[in-house]
Amino acid sequence: MCWHCDNPGKTRDDYLVEEVRPLIRKYGWMVQTVERGSVHPGFAYTVGLTDAGLPELVVTGLRERRSGQLLNYFAQQVVRSGPPEAGEVLPAAVGWPSFEIVPLSSPPAHLLTAVLLYGEEFRALQLVYEDEHGKWPWDRDFRGGTGGQPVLGVRGRG
Repeated sequence: MCWHCDNPGKTRDDYLVEEVRPLIRKYGWMVQTVERGSVHPGFAYTVGLTDAGLPELVVTGLRERRSGQLLNYFAQQVVRSGPPEAGEVLPAAVGWPSFEIVPLSSPPAHLLTAVLLYGEEFRALQLVYEDEHGKWPWDRDFRGGTGGQPVLGVRGRG
């Protein structure tokens, strides 16, 4: 269940004050999940990396727990080493596939909690993953993700 559903009568500002800002102060970022709908797969993204001058990170089509693990892992890497470049392919690691970095075309269209904190001016990178056969969402025979893996930007490579 979502925070808003568990707290009827509270506002988005209450959510920022009671939930989002304390998590960002404690950890440097938080992971916001968006539940899967009847037509759209779920997705998750970081909020708080912008405070450090870094792009927020996004992943689509994974279950909530897996999304959180992935985003927390990569957020730590980005804070330590800086963000990856658009089009960069990050090699597979134990338990994870390879990822290609795709900048979001319009981050504010998807990342509402980040918009509430930062307005319309922030950057975001999507971690696009390959399936178990090494195929990507732009490949015709890609099969992966829970309900698909929408790519929210334009690939930086061909």
